[in-house]
Amino acid sequence: MKLAPHLHRLGNDIVASYLIDTPEGITLVDAGLPGHWNDLQRELREIGRTADDIKGLVLTHGDSDHIGFAERLRVEHGVPVYVHEADAHRTRTGEKPKTPAGPMRPGAALGFLGYSLRKNALRAKYVSEVTEIHDGDVLDLPGSPVIIGMPGHSPGSVAVHVPVADAVFVGDALTTRHVLTGRTGPQPAPFTDDPAEAHASLSRLAPVPASWVLPGHGTPWHASPAELVERIEKA
Repeated sequence: MKLAPHLHRLGNDIVASYLIDTPEGITLVDAGLPGHWNDLQRELREIGRTADDIKGLVLTHGDSDHIGFAERLRVEHGVPVYVHEADAHRTRTGEKPKTPAGPMRPGAALGFLGYSLRKNALRAKYVSEVTEIHDGDVLDLPGSPVIIGMPGHSPGSVAVHVPVADAVFVGDALTTRHVLTGRTGPQPAPFTDDPAEAHASLSRLAPVPASWVLPGHGTPWHASPAELVERIEKA
């Protein structure tokens, strides 16, 4: 789904990842669930590209609903997978602390579970080789993604600012649709390792100059990061 020049979304408001299309090639942000491989192929065909045009995949963090087709893309097409050093072990093994789910509504939670199963969530493969990145890095990839450390949801959660797309990709640093309650609007994401740290990290997002804020779950936010952070603070 094309959102704006250079900017495409794979998936939907339940689970999403993103494609940045430039003359130099494609950068992906997150890899959703394994079944989103077909969504990726469909989007590539629509823009006249192939997987060989993908130069890199940047993960906002290492949770299973963000790494879905990453290993397949790496193995079959040699695409490097980038993740913050603090989430590298999680991405390779799936090891993570257990966190409380928090509030839940059965309909929304079952909808998330059902969609995940349809997109082959149980067949997710962890990524055996990753390139570690750090806060402040500017990656040598199409769009020159800038890495912004956003620890809290996980130790290595990051936002990815891509100026050519006028967008910042936030993973689960925040959400605009709570997958367990169905509540919409800017809010903290569930399954967060350290909610206090995640809240503190939002201050790093507010100054980013972008017109799109794009979460891993929920509707794309077409407004400034500062406005979105303010909405969360007021709530």
